[in-house]
Amino acid sequence: MRTFRFLIGLGAAVCGGLSQTAAAQQAQPAADGWKLVFSDEFDGPALDPAKWHAYQDCWGGGNLERQCYTRRADNIAVTDGRLDLTAHFENATGPSLSEDLRSPGVEPPPATKPFTSGKVSTKGTFTLTYGRIDVRAKLPTGQGVWPAIWLLPEKDLYGPWPGSGEIDIMEAVNLGVKCGSCIGGVETQVYGTLHYGSNMHHYQGLSQQKAFALPKGTEGDWHTYRIDWSPGEIVWYVDGKDYSHIKLHNWRDAMQKTVPAPAVGNAPFDRPFYLILNLAIGGQWPESHDQGGVMLADYPKAMSVDWVHIYQCDRASGCN
Repeated sequence: MRTFRFLIGLGAAVCGGLSQTAAAQQAQPAADGWKLVFSDEFDGPALDPAKWHAYQDCWGGGNLERQCYTRRADNIAVTDGRLDLTAHFENATGPSLSEDLRSPGVEPPPATKPFTSGKVSTKGTFTLTYGRIDVRAKLPTGQGVWPAIWLLPEKDLYGPWPGSGEIDIMEAVNLGVKCGSCIGGVETQVYGTLHYGSNMHHYQGLSQQKAFALPKGTEGDWHTYRIDWSPGEIVWYVDGKDYSHIKLHNWRDAMQKTVPAPAVGNAPFDRPFYLILNLAIGGQWPESHDQGGVMLADYPKAMSVDWVHIYQCDRASGCN
């Protein structure tokens, strides 16, 4: 979601280490060797600031997205045991850069966008290096909507995006929209994606993508999105079905074909990453596909999250 995307997909078992900068989460044993290290059932009255950071900017993600993210209850709310990130068709004004891109003490010029929406992350509260991430979510439908569940590195140790990597657990555009080139005539695909590059200053266009077609008619229903991330492989799942495996040699070999050569090992996917949940509106990808642009009917639109569970493998032999 950071800049204009070139997609991918994955799936695999995992062991690894984590770091947590907020109050320690109580680890709970799970079946088949997985240990719960972070969870949120969204049972409280509001978003838990010990777990989540809420964003406020009108940057557009580098994708020409059309929303301002706000911290208002209209855009980020916890009700009835779920997190709702809701987009409204309404003008808003805010900083033209995300807080991650702002220089200390320098206020960016304002920007005005025609939508508001919600974005939260565990940046500053929880990171993971290798593990299993499960998110049960219900996605909005319509031309121009772009919900995503994804990971970014805590620090850009291998250079600015995409050099330090990005792991997209799930992203989708224009779900439920009539589409002449789509199987069944309706957009039903969700994607798993890796982004990476070998040069600190020039994006080499390196990424991998895999799509999973949700059963027609279930695009707006609840589904569970998951990755298993190990040192040598990442695997993507929807509702327990693995649909893509990306192995270490897939991204390392691709990077080594560019100059200069990348860092050794399984870089850049060997460092702590944090989790992001957001609902974008518009942008280059959704607006250039299916029926094109952003349709203004049926707002507000919400991405709802029932729960987030993150696990670490608790045994040397691996977990399945």
